[in-house]
Amino acid sequence: MKQLLKQIFSSQKHLIRLVLTLVTVTLTASLFATPALATGVYQLSSLTADTWVLDQGEVISRLNEGKISSAFEDLAKQTNKEVRIVTVRRLDYGETPESFTKELFEKWFPTKEAQANQTLLVIDTVTNGTSIITGDEVKPLLTDAIAESVATETVSVPLRNGNKYNQAFLDASDRLVAVLSGKPDPGPPQIADNVQVEGTYKKAEETNQGNATAWVVGLLIAATVIPMATYYIYQINQPSSDG
Repeated sequence: MKQLLKQIFSSQKHLIRLVLTLVTVTLTASLFATPALATGVYQLSSLTADTWVLDQGEVISRLNEGKISSAFEDLAKQTNKEVRIVTVRRLDYGETPESFTKELFEKWFPTKEAQANQTLLVIDTVTNGTSIITGDEVKPLLTDAIAESVATETVSVPLRNGNKYNQAFLDASDRLVAVLSGKPDPGPPQIADNVQVEGTYKKAEETNQGNATAWVVGLLIAATVIPMATYYIYQINQPSSDG
């Protein structure tokens, strides 16, 4: 009987050690996995001539990415004006869409001459924050006001109405191509009265708060389970009163 009880306790101790190991590994993996999703300018490769859409956030379908790329390529051939769209999942800590876009613009086009005919539109898909920057030769057609409208209205409205990324970028490319081709500006999308303009996506503060809550819950569970398991192991390892 004693031998049987020892085998049972031994199996229980092995199971508890396994559970504790899994909890530790899971918490450690969660701790180091989140920063890995962040994207910095240094992680993006140098620009190639045939890169018009860089979808790091993986929110644009291949079909629509091809349509947008073809439209931008035709625009470049006809007008010498070039447009790039970049999506990222998450920015480095302390980075903003504006600072990221400026750094990437200067990395890809390091001189004023190289920047002159360029337009770069960037979106961070975690916060749906957008930013756009243009070169000096572009501004007479794509004024700062129109560029800002493209980023904050043409792109943002479909995102507020259900995270419709494909529609957002198709609409943005159509508007940019029209304006940079010298055609009348089609303007931002019409907003119906029933559209929720406050935004349905999570803001950065809400996302961070959600992550913090998950961490607190996880740590509370660990703080409860580990001491209990440790005490249990201590108890079963005590000498038997039977001698």
